[in-house]
Amino acid sequence: MAEQIGPSSCDFVPFDTQKQGLKYIAVSHLDKRFSDKPDSLGLVDLSFGIDQGKITAIIGESGSGKTTLLRLIYGLLKPDKGEIRFKGWKVPSPDEKLIPGHSDMRMVSQHFDDLNTYANVWDNVASRLSNTDLQEKHDKTEVVLKSLNILQLAKQRVADLSGGEKQRVAIARALITGPEVLLMDEPFNQVDASFRDHLQHDIRNIVENTGLTVLMVSHDPTEVLALADEVLVLKAGKLMANGKTVDIYHQPPNSYSATLLAKSNCLGGKDALLLGAVWKNKAVIHPEWISLFDDAEGEFQVSEILFKGFFEEITVQKGPLFLRVTNKQPGKFSKGQRVRAIADHFVEVED
Repeated sequence: MAEQIGPSSCDFVPFDTQKQGLKYIAVSHLDKRFSDKPDSLGLVDLSFGIDQGKITAIIGESGSGKTTLLRLIYGLLKPDKGEIRFKGWKVPSPDEKLIPGHSDMRMVSQHFDDLNTYANVWDNVASRLSNTDLQEKHDKTEVVLKSLNILQLAKQRVADLSGGEKQRVAIARALITGPEVLLMDEPFNQVDASFRDHLQHDIRNIVENTGLTVLMVSHDPTEVLALADEVLVLKAGKLMANGKTVDIYHQPPNSYSATLLAKSNCLGGKDALLLGAVWKNKAVIHPEWISLFDDAEGEFQVSEILFKGFFEEITVQKGPLFLRVTNKQPGKFSKGQRVRAIADHFVEVED
């Protein structure tokens, strides 16, 4: 990806000067509301930075502002307050640019809005390039189709492709012009589970080989944990967590983040003794951090067992208290069995 000294003319914000010492993408005190009502959905005072050449996931419950944030970073929406800077330069909002959207970025939606469904795969991708050098146009198209393993589909109509194949074409079309940032809104929503891992692998290879920076909105914790280097956690428009995915997983700063990434158990201090532990206010315990033991006098009873192949998801209950537990020895426990539960690890949180 070519590095520019300054913004292109179409991305220039009048009277703006480049700020030094910022992250590759820097968001500062960002606000966005969709009405003047107090309960209006939007974003509230967001500040964070995104590193170059990394994959960052934006996660949160429905209505938390994930897609809105993505559109603001791309320049499709205007912030009410605050600013977004790319390589130190302010990202122009729609009223500062004739055609909204930063020229060094590309955005892929989950609905394939940008594809010509009646044209073939090759033409959909190649049409983004000019005809000034036809050989270069051919070579670049071939390279990007190979990188996403869809060269064999080159002559097929997009209308005849599966959802996963269309997603690959949409990504190829976005990458053909060599953007520095790729924004993806629920990129694997239309992809069958059997192809999801392959597509994630291809995206990871592209990032490692080109230095591409990726921001993706996701609701699936498995794809976030598998793919994202960094994670932003949003709740009702507020930033709940920001950091390396592995760090947020192992040391969640709040119960909301823990629940999103791991379906974690969130327990008050009065429940600690039931798990052979001690904490003061509230703790989160991931399902794999709990061990079960057969005990006729145990405090808990197995209420549900879900077979997951090499492991089971077990729910144990004591009155109104339910715990999710990962059991790595399928068949060891049965529904209705009395058990003792021990917390092997936990993280105390304030909320």
